[in-house]
Amino acid sequence: MEIKLTHIDNYHSKIENLNGNFIEIDNKTDLDPKGVSPMELLLMGVAGCSSIDIISILKKQKQNFKDLRIKVKGFREQKELPAVFKKIHADVFIDGDVDPKKAIKATQLSFEKYCSVSKTLEATAEITYSVIVNGKR
Repeated sequence: MEIKLTHIDNYHSKIENLNGNFIEIDNKTDLDPKGVSPMELLLMGVAGCSSIDIISILKKQKQNFKDLRIKVKGFREQKELPAVFKKIHADVFIDGDVDPKKAIKATQLSFEKYCSVSKTLEATAEITYSVIVNGKR
């Protein structure tokens, strides 16, 4: 795995993978940031990684979900540097013809066993999640 960062202006940069897919980052304290912050990227990584796991598991379980949304919040220690995440919480919303027990199991497997991003971050952050299926916890 390899990526390349190219500086654009001030704190604004483009980060690209070997396939040409890219994102832009910036310092979120700028008045008009042109991209996401590196710490937001970590939270995006949690959501993205777990979504791939959950979709894969739901498909294997023959569950017909029509929508998956994940909202991830990170809480950092602001008084010391580096200001690492101390707690990360994900709300996983799944809609469709889905057995709630299977949705919970898919999410549990992702966060507790398969998601490499969450497993990496759990060294410094407590990671929790909740599952909402068709609007019900």
